[in-house]
This record gives sequence, structure tokens and C-alpha cells, in this order.
Amino acid sequence: MTPIQVEQLIDDLLDQSITEADFIRLEAELQLNPDARQVYYERLKLHNALEVEVKALPAPPRAVTASTRHAQARWLLRAAAAILLLVTGILGWWIGQGAQPARPTDVLSDAEPLASGYAVVAEQSAAVWENQPALSRGDILPQEPVKLKSGLVKLDLFSGVTLIVEGEAEFEVLSPMEVFVRAGRVRALVPEPAIGFRVRTATGDVVDLGTEFAVDVTADHADLHVLKGEIEWHAEAKPVKRLKRGQSMRWTAQGESITLDQRPDSFLGDDELQRRWAEERVSRRESWLRRTDQIRADPRLLVYYQMGHDGQADRLTDLSGSGHHGTVVREHRVPDRWGQPSSALDFSAPGTGTRLYVAGEHGSLTFMCWVRIDSLDRRHNSLFLTDGYDLNEAHWQLLDDGRLTFSVKASESKDGPRKQAIHSQVIWTPSMSGNWLQLATVFDIDTGMVTHYVNGRVNHSERIVESLRVAKVQIGAASIGNWNDPTRQSARFPVRNLNGAIDEFAIFSAALTADEVRELYEAGKP
Repeated sequence: MTPIQVEQLIDDLLDQSITEADFIRLEAELQLNPDARQVYYERLKLHNALEVEVKALPAPPRAVTASTRHAQARWLLRAAAAILLLVTGILGWWIGQGAQPARPTDVLSDAEPLASGYAVVAEQSAAVWENQPALSRGDILPQEPVKLKSGLVKLDLFSGVTLIVEGEAEFEVLSPMEVFVRAGRVRALVPEPAIGFRVRTATGDVVDLGTEFAVDVTADHADLHVLKGEIEWHAEAKPVKRLKRGQSMRWTAQGESITLDQRPDSFLGDDELQRRWAEERVSRRESWLRRTDQIRADPRLLVYYQMGHDGQADRLTDLSGSGHHGTVVREHRVPDRWGQPSSALDFSAPGTGTRLYVAGEHGSLTFMCWVRIDSLDRRHNSLFLTDGYDLNEAHWQLLDDGRLTFSVKASESKDGPRKQAIHSQVIWTPSMSGNWLQLATVFDIDTGMVTHYVNGRVNHSERIVESLRVAKVQIGAASIGNWNDPTRQSARFPVRNLNGAIDEFAIFSAALTADEVRELYEAGKP
């Protein structure tokens, strides 16, 4: 980051106009760059001093001439220069006291989280997306044309409309009340609040009048089937046609109308989709359970928990065979990513967590978990944190801007940085709330590389600077889903527990390869 960029971010911070993402960038720069910290202290002192001086000025008259404004500006510049001389005189003493920049509590305090889209993928069975390979159950559909190559998908539009789409299909959700179908078979269930919902095609538009209907669109025609209620067919330069329950029509590209015999069973509904999804889920879970037998046999496995109830409410059995059993604090069990009841641990309430102890010194490590994030309303959201964060200990957590972060404390120095936090790109937004993700972070102690993975794919990779590299990693007492400082004397504590759930957690005493991380995801995705 250039000095000019640092100054601009500091000014934005002091003006309370900085974005959350830029604040994180500035925070990281201040941790690693002593020159940036000095600039911060200088501009902060100047900013505060100017505020004091401005408040002491007499109120300006109602009418201010241009010459008066210029005179005031010149006066303020002279005052700023004088104050700057004063600040530089006391700067050395102030830095020597170990002052650290405090994060403003009011920055973006009124900002609301934003999401983008008009529909969510409610269910899918054997779905293969051509231009959205990572689109999965619970995701908000992108605001762009999408192509379902094969399979069956249920979309819930935010208007309350439900669409069942059969592949192969090309379509785009234009708004909560409008979808364009270029090709494919779509069944629409429209509740009363969404009357007027419109399906656009290349040859005309279906306008709902409170109904359940289906369309089969090709390049040559659009077939319309009214299963319940009524619809209107609007074709350019043609009279509006109204169809009622039990009626079907084909509208050709030449603008001709042909009556069809209706076959309601030819369009798959939600019941069939749920049946297929349930069968797939059972099959995939059985396949995953077989794969976990191989995971447990891996000699590199250091800690491995499946969060299901094993007969002891306050205990998690370490399936790695290493004996690192966990103690559950304030147990709250919820369904796991497969929908199995009481098979995941929810950490949303303050004080919840899973305590464990891993002795010894370790080299490279890989952390992996399946997590459901409900919100990131804390500044730090724990995945795995060691107690107190002593020398050579690792922290793995989520930031409130949706980034994954990993660090190992490399120094006890009070004069310079003690760690290098490696942040991922944004992996989570509010639109993903409630979705299950596989997160993994690989720390290769030999190369100093830290690599973050999301759902089996590399999200970000970065090398730790040589001065902050460590030769070993220690864990000791630690928590999953929370943070604990056993040395604190106060009953007050920072809230860092994860607002969400985890149903599988593993630590490997090795740097897994990209292929190995990808294989774990493919075997474990529901």
C-alpha cells in the first residue's frame, strides 16, 4: 500500500466515511508498517486538535462573503500548521507510551448489510449448472441468465412464487414478479399476494391471474398448461387470450394458436423433487460415512470430531484415535448438513463452545470444518482459537466483513508486529446465511504459505514474511466456536463465539494438497 493510499484511508477513518473493507485493510497495514502507524498518530492528533480549535471559533455571521471565507480558510491553514508543529513535538513521547489506534465504534454503525438477487435455490436434485458450477441449495440465484443443463431445481422467489425448473433450461429471474424463459420446462405456483406474476418468452408473456401453470418453451413454440386458476397470454400485436384450468395451448413462433391435450403429470412437482432430494441425501450421507472411515485411518489426522450425540451430552469423542476428546460447554444441538437431528453443535449463545487440549509441538497444519454461518455480528467469530494466544499458537476465525483469517503468533515484541494475519477474500455475505460451507486453511510451515479454501476451491494463498515465520506451532488448551482467556480476572469477556453451527471438524498435522482438500469436499457435500 502506497503512503498516499494510507493517508487517504486514515482521513476516511477520521471523517467516519471509511468502508468496513477499507478499515480492515488499514488495520492490517497499521499492524505491519511502523511508518503507517506514525502517520496515523500524526493525523489523529491533528484531527483532534483542529476539532478543538474549530469548536472554539465564534459562530459565523449569517452572511459570509467570499473574501471572508478565504480569510477563514487561510487562518485555518495557519492554525493547522501550528498544531502540526505541536503534534510532532509530542509524537515521540506519545508513541513511547505504547498507544495503539482504537477501532472507532461508530463507523458504519448505521449501515445495513446488503444482498443481491430475487430468488433462492430452495431444493435441487442431480442439478448440473453450466455457468454456475458452485450454485447449491440455499444460494441466492445470480442476477443474470443461467443454464440448467440437467436435473431438477426448486426456486423460491421473494414474491412467494415457487418455480420448478427441469433441465435442460435457460432462464433469468428479472424481478420477484417476472422471469424470462428462453428454453425449458417450468412449473409455477403463484400465491394470492403474487397475482400478476409474469413469465416472459420470445413469443409472448404469461400473466398470472392466481393460478398454478406450466410452460414448455422451445425456439419454435411455447406450450402453456393451466393446472389451476387462470392465466392470460399476451403476444405482440395479437388479442389477449385467457386460459382456464384444464386448458392448454401451443403458441408458435409464427403467431399461431394450437389447442393441446393437457397432461398434468408430464410436469414434475414439488413432491417429486422432495422425494428425489431425500433419496440423494441418504445416498450421499452413506457415501460420506464410508469416506470417514478412510479419514480416521489417515496417520496425519490429529483431531477429528463429528458433532453428533454419542451418548454423552457434554463430550465429543476424538475419532482420530489421538485421545483429544472435547468438552461441550452449554450444549445446544441442531440438525447437521444432512438434516440429521441433534448432529451439529450450535455456538450462537455467548459462553458456548467445545474445549480441548492438544499437547506437543507441530509443524504444518490443516484445519477443516463444515460450518453453517447465520450471521457475523461480532468483530471476530471463532472457528478455532487457542487460549490467550501465546507464542507459536494459531488462531483460525472469521471477521465481521466475511473474510476467513489465520495467524500464528511469532513474536512477543512490543515494538513491532507479533503476527501476520492472512485474510481470505470475502467468503460469506448475508445472503448466504444458514447455508453449509466447507472451510479449510492449510499452513505449510516449510514454505510459510497459508492457503484458504472454500467448498474445496482455493480462495486465497499468501506467504508469511520471513520475520514472522515460526519453526513450530503449539496448540495446548483451545476452543472450537469460541475463545477463552483463562488468565483474565474480570467476569467480563469479549464475545467471539460463532453465530452458527459446526457438524464436522478436523485438524491434520500436515499441509494437505489442493486435490486432497477438494476430495474431502466432494465426499462430504450434502
